[in-house]
Amino acid sequence: MTTTISAPGLQFFAELLVRVGPAHEIGSTLAGNRRVIPIVGGEVRGTGWTARVLSGGADFQAIVSPTMARLDARYVLETEAGELIYVVNRAIRVASPENTRRLLRGESVEQASVYFRCVPSFETSARSLSWINERLFVGSGIRRPEEVAIACFLVE
Repeated sequence: MTTTISAPGLQFFAELLVRVGPAHEIGSTLAGNRRVIPIVGGEVRGTGWTARVLSGGADFQAIVSPTMARLDARYVLETEAGELIYVVNRAIRVASPENTRRLLRGESVEQASVYFRCVPSFETSARSLSWINERLFVGSGIRRPEEVAIACFLVE
């Protein structure tokens, strides 16, 4: 079967630097090894706009195997104009067992050694940003000892 439907493109939306605090280790649950990582701040830079990451969010993680983590981060951005954006970012992070252990200890791991992909969604009541409520986004990330860097792309 031949299709004439084209593949979607990607357009840069923003880079997020999300600062994190020490993990709360919940332990082994039915969902995996459960951890909660507080989000304590950060910065966002998009094309023609900036925002800050407000403290008070968290990344709810389940380490489901020696190589894979399921991530569910929820937090709020505040733009330079004072507009608020609610973020839900679901991701998977896959690495070798050794690199996974290093990440869990809070150590740096080369980006090329980790598959870290996400599907962030953005929700706002701000009229000037209302279009983000109606779009899909994807991204890739890097976990550093005290922050997570995420490049977000609009799916065209």
